[in-house]
Amino acid sequence: MVDSLPADWPGAWSPDWAAPPQVVARMSTRLGGHSAPPCDSLNFKRSPGLVPAQAAAETLAVQANRARWAQALGAQPVWLDQVHGIVVQRLDGRLLQALAAGAAAPVADAAITTEPGIACTVMVADCLPVLLCTRDGRAVGAAHAGWRGLAGGVLEATATALCEAADVGPDQLLAWLGPCIGPQAFEVGPEVLQAFGAEPLEVCTDPAFVARRDGQGRLRWLADLPALARRRLQAAGLGAVDGGRWCTVSDPRRWHSYRRDHAAGPTGRLAASIAIRPL
Repeated sequence: MVDSLPADWPGAWSPDWAAPPQVVARMSTRLGGHSAPPCDSLNFKRSPGLVPAQAAAETLAVQANRARWAQALGAQPVWLDQVHGIVVQRLDGRLLQALAAGAAAPVADAAITTEPGIACTVMVADCLPVLLCTRDGRAVGAAHAGWRGLAGGVLEATATALCEAADVGPDQLLAWLGPCIGPQAFEVGPEVLQAFGAEPLEVCTDPAFVARRDGQGRLRWLADLPALARRRLQAAGLGAVDGGRWCTVSDPRRWHSYRRDHAAGPTGRLAASIAIRPL
């Protein structure tokens, strides 16, 4: 089910940031793919919640969607087995050969590469996708940052790996924050505040958290995931951090959202990718 990519394909858009011209970065929407409802239509991961007949059809649709994504990138995306951790996988030609021979997807929540034509790729459905590159375009990376990975240090680990790969300091890195669950929708419990070193009080001194009472009168908090990520990146030495302005929950036409949709059934996955253009 591999088809040609229309010139006006709505499935991918390009971040507006200061990446050098040899870097290609793309964020997917849920538009322009092959998947059937409820994961329609551009979905990159088959949900385990599908019945057998749906699962077989969705497997083929996901394969076709991934092929379209590779066309849009002009590079080979590497799909990770994401576990909300902080492992950073370095991507190279040997890994591509192993995957083509049937090796399992790397267990990691971030990837970097210095090789042209390989796309560091993460999947999200409310978690924050973060794309990074060096100012000279010699190294790129992508990170999947849910609150657990963010608190654990996945962004710092990715930045460190990029700096080591390109032999540069963190001030030579650029970052872009993609769409995620927004600060008006991300209600969390005290464990999230504590993971970021904030006290779970009704008047919280951390501006990234706003206290509220739920329908049962329990104290909960609204968390600003992009603000927490921006804080972490800046503390790691990055001065150029863009994006982080789109809420997946509030726009069902454009984005998949686990928190919004999972109670009604399976949820699709978006993709964020970054690559060095092939020579």
